[in-house]
Amino acid sequence: MVSTSTPSCLKRARRRRLTSPRASLMRERRCVVTGEVREEADLVRMALGPDSELVPDLAAKLPGRGAWVSAERSLIEKAVKKSAFNRAFGCPVKMPEDLPGLVEGQLVARALSLLGLARRSGDLAVGYDAVRLALKSAKPAWRIEASDGAEDGRSKLDRLAFAAWGDVPVAGCFTAEAIGDATGRAPVVHAAMSKGSQARAFTTVMGKLSGFRPLVPQG
Repeated sequence: MVSTSTPSCLKRARRRRLTSPRASLMRERRCVVTGEVREEADLVRMALGPDSELVPDLAAKLPGRGAWVSAERSLIEKAVKKSAFNRAFGCPVKMPEDLPGLVEGQLVARALSLLGLARRSGDLAVGYDAVRLALKSAKPAWRIEASDGAEDGRSKLDRLAFAAWGDVPVAGCFTAEAIGDATGRAPVVHAAMSKGSQARAFTTVMGKLSGFRPLVPQG
């Protein structure tokens, strides 16, 4: 069972963006549904393909004019229902089937790709024993727990992490097979990501993904 609440680390990251001296340098965009101006890290950019088909642009690098929508399933659904993208682009837009599901799938793929990069750079401890040792040496940026992993092992690491470091964010929305495929291993149930550039990118992606699926496993 997983919680639908946003992990506290993601809430703190958003507060830091608002209070940081660099906040004035961060780009802001307006959500096509709510009209609210938010940091780009809280939104998803949509671009138009050659046939005027809407294309999710998670990296915000595709050419041409873009439209921004809050990274939440309900708001993307509302944007589709209310033809908000037609108004944003000023022309009829071809909608892909299940746009929220498409965005979610791309976010999942990006998150798993970052796990793979962290593993190759030595910033991801994999396996129960490796995670247990990592937790004794330094506070990780993230713990990763397979959604289909056994409760007993996860609970033991929960207690160890909390005793050593207090609040450690947990990503528990990927299967062991998916984590294993991403890291080039057999199915992986437990992992821990060290702080660094991969972890910062992972935090941004997980913040967006939290608008589509619950992230944190509960006992």
